[in-house]
Amino acid sequence: MLADLTHPITADCPVYPGSPAPRLTPAADMERDHYRETLLTIGSHTGTHMDAPRHIFPDGAALDTLPPDRFRGDAVVADVTGLTAVTAGFLRSLEPRLRQAEFLLLRSGYDQYWGTARYLTDAWPVLTVDAARYLLTFSLKGVGVDSLSVDRLTGDLPIHRILLGSGLVLVENLRLSPLAGTDTVRFFALPLHYANADGAPVRAVAEFTPKERDLP
Repeated sequence: MLADLTHPITADCPVYPGSPAPRLTPAADMERDHYRETLLTIGSHTGTHMDAPRHIFPDGAALDTLPPDRFRGDAVVADVTGLTAVTAGFLRSLEPRLRQAEFLLLRSGYDQYWGTARYLTDAWPVLTVDAARYLLTFSLKGVGVDSLSVDRLTGDLPIHRILLGSGLVLVENLRLSPLAGTDTVRFFALPLHYANADGAPVRAVAEFTPKERDLP
């Protein structure tokens, strides 16, 4: 089974406070030009997107310098619904699976608020500093969340700094509700390929076999 984990980019989709709103403007019209083309004006962190180390570090790696293999891998899906913080203690319960994984996806259920005012209120679960440092003991390529950010909207982005500073990538604004009841998937998040990419929208998907109880 292949599940789409990507929110569509629309003119009114949520953006990080201070980021530009996307614009989708007709560049060619079927009636006038006999074909359609759309001018996309978007920030590099619009919609379901990936952060590169270059996002916050002057000499950090850009997405276009990373090999495509960095954007796929086996992922642990952790249900963090109802939590306010994801602690190192919580992650230790996942240790056997994390040792075999390349990505950690934190499914909070916050994606259900996409397109509403609540999505922009940072009540989603976030990793603690100790938890973020604990993740560095594994061979992860990245961490994904179904909320606006891996950090709170205030402060100096400590979780970004820990994870991106160690070369991981971050995938934010995922749509993880299709993975409810699933704990391991094959994850793909392919970013738009442009020069010096500090971040980019992705088309994220997960491949997995539904459990027998989920089959029709």
